[in-house]
Amino acid sequence: MMRKRLPERGLPWPELAAALEAAKAGDYSWRRGRVAVFIYYLDEALERVQKEAYLAYFTENALGQRAFPSLAKLEREVVEMGLSLLHAPPEAGGTFTSGGSESIFLALLAARERAGRAHPNIVLAESAHLTFDRAAWYLGMAVRRIPLAAGYVADVPAMAAATDQDTIALIASAPCYPYGTIDDIPALAALAQEKGVWLHVDACVGGFLSPFLERLGHALPPWDFRVPGVTSISADLHKHGMAAKGASLLLVADDAWRAYHRFASSAWPRGPYVSYVAQGTRPGGAVAAAWAVMHSLGEEGYLRAARRILDAKARLSAGLRAVGAFEVLEPSPHAMLVFRPRDPALDAGRIAAAMDARGWLPSRMSDGRGFHLHLNPIHDQVVEEYLAHLGESLAEATAGAGEGAAPGPAY
Repeated sequence: MMRKRLPERGLPWPELAAALEAAKAGDYSWRRGRVAVFIYYLDEALERVQKEAYLAYFTENALGQRAFPSLAKLEREVVEMGLSLLHAPPEAGGTFTSGGSESIFLALLAARERAGRAHPNIVLAESAHLTFDRAAWYLGMAVRRIPLAAGYVADVPAMAAATDQDTIALIASAPCYPYGTIDDIPALAALAQEKGVWLHVDACVGGFLSPFLERLGHALPPWDFRVPGVTSISADLHKHGMAAKGASLLLVADDAWRAYHRFASSAWPRGPYVSYVAQGTRPGGAVAAAWAVMHSLGEEGYLRAARRILDAKARLSAGLRAVGAFEVLEPSPHAMLVFRPRDPALDAGRIAAAMDARGWLPSRMSDGRGFHLHLNPIHDQVVEEYLAHLGESLAEATAGAGEGAAPGPAY
């Protein structure tokens, strides 16, 4: 098989642009709401803000904040707005990262370094994001996943039983990605304080949505720095913060704890090297775009986005129940909507394949029967079309029930 090689001569931009557009031909259309994962989209106006702000700092390197003090200022203001939104205490601090994975990695690094255990482990519910397992693998830590309690939330007594002298952190989700439920964070925070360990709240999904759901009267369990004992929170700007990728925040209740994920060395001829993140070079555009989006939307814009998500979820839930063949998972107080066929004999794979054929990206649960939607504002425009295509797909799956298994795509 021949490897791709550099062209002998450079190609003009119009030809390259056409090639890139053609490359997208088989992609799912996120602009048409066909994707309920990976993409967080409000409208074209905000997309322009993202792009123009990113381009304004397209070349600048956020590693070099002495060279680009404007980037240091923008980053500091983004962190401060995140701290304010999540009710952080005056002594709190934060770090701008490339995404939830890096935020979680740094949180676990800080917890490990603070604890100083020879054989560290973390304890978390089975619904916690697998990024924790990945970070623990990098950092040489054992992972203890605990089955869920009723209501698809963390089993706090079971987590307490799994905690020992080598446990360096407990993990809570606000919300968890599979079900959209929020763990009993006050109970986990109390447990963390009792055991003297770090409590990290994974609010990568909820950090920039939950505050506005609450302001719209949508009751949520306590989850942010208002809960005594919460050590750190990860909150993704490039999810419901509506910023360009990649942008996230790791916020800590005491700014001094950032030292536990700080690297500093002068062990080479060039001079001191200091970084609070896992990256070296960092795109200045991601910082600028996050800053611009937050100022462009303001509280009113984020409330508008949250309202659209709630509207889409309510209409989809009602439509699914009206079909009769599906049950909607409850409770699910957040942007996730999980449903499955009521009849266990009904082949969900056939439904998924039929939806895929109609241009929708079917996200499946691990049990093979459940369907998962992570809603964002664009989905309020496609509710009726989604339900119509789901009805057609259900009819096809029912008609083909005797034709053998059809696994369908799973993502």
